[in-house]
Amino acid sequence: MLSRRQLLQRSSAGFGSLALASMLADEARAANSSNKTGEFDSPHIPAKAKRVIFLFMKGGPSHMDTFDYKPQLQKDDKKPLPFEKPRVQFAPTGELLASPWKFKQYGESGIRVSELFPHVAECVDDMCIINSLHGTNPAHGGASLKLHTGSDTFVRPSMGAWVNYGLGTENSNLPGFITICPTLAHGGTKNWSSAFLPAAYSGTPLGNASLSSEQARVKYIQNAKLSRNTQRLQLDLMQSLNTGFQEQTGPNAALEARIKSFELAFRMQTEMPAALDLAAETQATHELYGLDNPTTADFGRQCLMARRFAERGVRFVQITHSNTEVQWDQHGNLKKGHEQNAGEVDKPIAGLLRDLKARGLLEDTLVLWGGEFGRTPTCQGKGHNGRDHNPEGFTMWLAGGGVKTGIQYGSTDEYGYYARDNKVHIHDLHATMLHLLGMDHLRLTYRHAGRDFRLTDVAGHVVHDIIA
Repeated sequence: MLSRRQLLQRSSAGFGSLALASMLADEARAANSSNKTGEFDSPHIPAKAKRVIFLFMKGGPSHMDTFDYKPQLQKDDKKPLPFEKPRVQFAPTGELLASPWKFKQYGESGIRVSELFPHVAECVDDMCIINSLHGTNPAHGGASLKLHTGSDTFVRPSMGAWVNYGLGTENSNLPGFITICPTLAHGGTKNWSSAFLPAAYSGTPLGNASLSSEQARVKYIQNAKLSRNTQRLQLDLMQSLNTGFQEQTGPNAALEARIKSFELAFRMQTEMPAALDLAAETQATHELYGLDNPTTADFGRQCLMARRFAERGVRFVQITHSNTEVQWDQHGNLKKGHEQNAGEVDKPIAGLLRDLKARGLLEDTLVLWGGEFGRTPTCQGKGHNGRDHNPEGFTMWLAGGGVKTGIQYGSTDEYGYYARDNKVHIHDLHATMLHLLGMDHLRLTYRHAGRDFRLTDVAGHVVHDIIA
């Protein structure tokens, strides 16, 4: 005897059943899109990059203390800001605060870099420094979500999920999107989730920011009770039951996504441990990333893991620097905090860039560095030694993946408060990243809740001037 639902699905008598079948079929096609090839079998445009490594500096590094030299700020230390501050500010600030660090020219490009980053500065000829980024939100949570998902007000898929959805992974035994030691604060899992995209495109976290990178592992990667043959039989049985169930009820996108995750977890048992085995690297490589130094070892391990995942076909790898004591969020004690943070990441990042270049991977790997916003040129806190949040103008840099090298693009005003020339919004950054990967941000869409969504929402322009 047929149930009412089964009758509607098997009958062609009603337009409602046709509409339902169409909707279910659309969901099934989305869920069934291969985790190996992604949504698009060929790029929209010729791709210059195959993968992304995102170095997220949680808390907001100060651009005028790192990669945005401001001689006028040095001259006007402790003077009032000579123009209006933003209408919306995170907290009150006082007079101008000169950078405590000296800047020096590096490389053939002669770009000035702060003494905070002596190792990264030596790679400046491989970098494209964007000094004119700007966003919309002065709070960590909203700004972090904006950077990661393109929205600071709604739950949206993360940029790693969009890249994974569009291109998939080149290694069917590993996820297409991995995030190493991600922060659980200020957006938390939303910063790497797939939201309404199929679950297969979500980021796979290794550890979290409260753990050492040495503990960054996939949970339950090995089954201590069942052999691989027994696990394979279980998966085959589940797939058989799933097929029979859908023959009666119609496609079920959520169920298909769950089965895909089980299949990937099964395959990861052989590939993931090998990818995480840093003992296979030479002593010289360990030293290059700073694994021989307690100060740099934790972040250096993340950077080395990122390279190993990148060369194994993982499409989007994110690593997070989030020192739980100071982060990059120096409302006070700027000098000590930024020196500690930069000291932890400087050598590992330079090691990553050099290693990628030596292996021929930098050419088609887009490396992105930055935080959710910058800092104010005006001071905050006691002792004239802190800076507040500033989304109005800040710096991020890119390397490899088809960007021009040894250049600075755009600028902030003479003090570093507002993006001024060749302004680049977060949506523009996302559009440019997708373009370098061969995807048109206007065409990378997903139908949900009656409308088409994209990473750049209804905005975004490709910054062609930084593309080689």
